[in-house]
This record gives sequence, C-alpha cells and structure tokens, in this order.
Amino acid sequence: MNLFKKISRRFNIWLYFNIAKNMPCSFAKGGKRARKLREKSARHFLAYVGKDVNIEHGAMITSTMEIGDRSGVGINAQMHGKVVIGKDVMMGPECIIYTSNHAFDRLDIPMCDQGFSPEKPVIIGDDVWIGGRVTILPGVHVGSHSIIGAGAVVTKDVPEYAIVGGNPAKVIRYRNEKKEN
Repeated sequence: MNLFKKISRRFNIWLYFNIAKNMPCSFAKGGKRARKLREKSARHFLAYVGKDVNIEHGAMITSTMEIGDRSGVGINAQMHGKVVIGKDVMMGPECIIYTSNHAFDRLDIPMCDQGFSPEKPVIIGDDVWIGGRVTILPGVHVGSHSIIGAGAVVTKDVPEYAIVGGNPAKVIRYRNEKKEN
C-alpha cells in the first residue's frame, strides 16, 4: 500500500469514528448528508462496500466487514470482526454480531486471562431482514430471504426463507410455505 493510500485510509477511519458515526441518523434532519458521509468514509477502509449502502448513526464497524448493494447497518449496531452482509439486507437498531468469544477451555486459569477463541466469520445472505436488538454469534450463516425476529439470539445457521425468533432462535415457519386459512 503506497503512502497516499495509507494516509487516506487512516484519515477516513478517523473521519468515520470521530465525525460521521456521530452525525444524525438517515431519516433525521440533515440525515441524507450524514448517510453519504458515513458511506463515503467507510468505503475507504472497509473490505467491501456496495452501491447505495446505509450505515446508520452510531454503528461500530470493522475494516474486515463487507456490505453489499442497498444494504444497511442499523442505528448503534456493533459488528465485531469479519462480517459479510449480502445485498438488500435490512437491519434494525442495536444489533450485535460477534465473530469470536472468550476462551474458557482451561479450568486452572481465570477466563479473563485465557484470551479469545479463533475468529469465525458471520455471513448474512441476500434479502434478509434482521429485527432490532438481534444478537448473532460467531460462525453463523444466515440464509438468503430469511427474517430474524426482534430480540432473537442466533446461535446456529438460519436456513434460506426461514423466519426465526427467540433465545435461542428457532425456526417459526418458512416464507415460501403456503399459509393454511
């Protein structure tokens, strides 16, 4: 990476975390400008940013994150580690996506001294709706066209077209099933 790119990347990280992240949400007064600034600064340090993305106010993002066309990261969401978000993904506020956890295998050492488990990326397919305050744990793959209900804790993979909810999240039904009257 040449010197100009390094300086540009560092400046855009500073710009996002010190100014853009704290600007109004996209639907507030001045929100369109704030949304564009967040997108533009993130484009220079995230692994991939598609077209017309919406990274909302307060979102904590990491440089290994990828976000597809027309997808959004919710207000005050937290992405930890490698998170791959497909196209047309909607995310409610205060979602948390973890890609690693505390190590706890040894009983002779306090857990706080054991470090972290290896990173397991989270992959979210296309056309997914993630409700508010959802927690997704390391290594989970969320299938395309699925819905995760508000407050769910997703500990296992979500099949395509599934509607899941609860703690731990379980399949409630599938979007592509015919409804009985």
